Amino acid sequence: MDTFDYIVIGGGSAGSAVTGRLAEDGTTSVCLLEAGGRNNNFLVKTPGFMPFLLKNANYRYETIPQKGLNGRIGYQPRGRGLGGSSAINAMVYIRGNRFDYDNWAALGCTGWGYDDVLPYFKRSEGNVRGDDDYHGAEGPLSVSDQKWPNPTSKAFVESAAQLQLPRNADFNGERQEGFGLYQVTQKDGERWSAARAYVEPLRGKPNLDIRTGSMVEKLVIEEGRVTGVAIKRGGKREVVKARRGVILSAGAFNSPQILMLSGIGPGEHLQQNGIEVLLDKPAVGSDLQDHIDYVSGWATQSTEPFGNSLAGTWRMIMAIIEHRRQRTGIMTTCFAESGGFWKVMPDSPAPDVQWHFVPAVLEDHGREKVNGHGFSLHACVLRPESRGTVRLNSPNAGDAPRIDPNFLDDERDMAVMRAGVRLSHRIVDAPPLSDYQPVDRHPIDLNDDAQLDELIRNRADTVYHPVGTCRMGSDPESVVDTTLKAHGIEGLWIADASIMPRLVSGNTNAPSIMIGERCADFVKAASG
Repeated sequence: MDTFDYIVIGGGSAGSAVTGRLAEDGTTSVCLLEAGGRNNNFLVKTPGFMPFLLKNANYRYETIPQKGLNGRIGYQPRGRGLGGSSAINAMVYIRGNRFDYDNWAALGCTGWGYDDVLPYFKRSEGNVRGDDDYHGAEGPLSVSDQKWPNPTSKAFVESAAQLQLPRNADFNGERQEGFGLYQVTQKDGERWSAARAYVEPLRGKPNLDIRTGSMVEKLVIEEGRVTGVAIKRGGKREVVKARRGVILSAGAFNSPQILMLSGIGPGEHLQQNGIEVLLDKPAVGSDLQDHIDYVSGWATQSTEPFGNSLAGTWRMIMAIIEHRRQRTGIMTTCFAESGGFWKVMPDSPAPDVQWHFVPAVLEDHGREKVNGHGFSLHACVLRPESRGTVRLNSPNAGDAPRIDPNFLDDERDMAVMRAGVRLSHRIVDAPPLSDYQPVDRHPIDLNDDAQLDELIRNRADTVYHPVGTCRMGSDPESVVDTTLKAHGIEGLWIADASIMPRLVSGNTNAPSIMIGERCADFVKAASG
């Protein structure tokens, strides 16, 4: 039976950061357990192949039927393998708003205000723009400007400016409001996942054992302390032991699933699944929050946007060849190339809608093939009021968890979404985007609330930012304390988006990495 100082469960955004920081001293022994593979192939590394990534890099979860989405089943992609969702995402580098973190502190998460977390964002970041008050240049996570954005992505920013919506060259700087091109987690034209940033540089070090293909079945708990992890690897079951502790970083769906499989969670639900209750903790798997998102789409006669045509296909073939040779050109696209943040509700304390402009037509998360050319515009509700749950479908670790985001349960979310979608159309109706003579793919009377609500409920879905299912707090009902140590159980920390008490106003990859960075410091401090 192998024994290490620490075991990290999950090699995703936060788990990679925790692993790298704990193992970087060369003396602390760390075992990283990851259910998927290494994700060390050209499909993952080439940004433009994002829609075509192999299925084994994605859990491809689904929700239960959503009453707020007219009974539709939602799609919930989650990264599988080293890098986690940072190996399959759109690489957009966004931290959220100052308000988000100050609000966490106000909710009882002392030490998590904006001024507390900013140094960790800067420490993680290797920004091509260099050091300043808001950015770091020496961190392992490479953050780059886009060099080959599509002309329509730039046109989106100019059309927003026509409506007096200001340009913003840095959404992670002094202010978040405005519209511009996103920075991306890329290095020299390739995707730069959290694993490439934190784990791969340490591969081969004697104090780091990276075990891919290792499905965690449960935590091993003895006398109220986590002492190891039971895994299934290569068809064989084994237990890996931890001397000092275990860091659970399996994400907003799998972290609560692993806790529940281990006897930690809502007691009645565990009993219904035949699991012995070691710690009755109703907050495990509760408070699920996610960004509900609506994608408007327009067709164009112009072949300038990406598209499915003879000209479009030939252009992509040539771009693939260019990228393989030089790591340059349009295959560096993150697809969500430009966007913005703005308040659509007068009483919002910070921007309440985020836009992602995509120079291609998207239907059903890009899974539906669409002929021709055009562009799409995401509008997502940044701070949703609706709350959902993650529960077990069965006591089998290999089965997907039961995911219920409870989208659009709260009428306030629909009010924000309506206003966001209407502003999307106003932007596209302004030049220079209007010069493309775009044709709305889903025309309705946008001034009719009933028609718009029906369209939203028929087409909206996640923009891939689930959080909150192992929430942090100073109250005894929370799952972890403000040092990310589990309440009611020894030797266990949780570090991923599940600990967020409230969803941040933006993409969740950078905040998850920040959480991993902080957790490593907390773990080191606890070990003296």
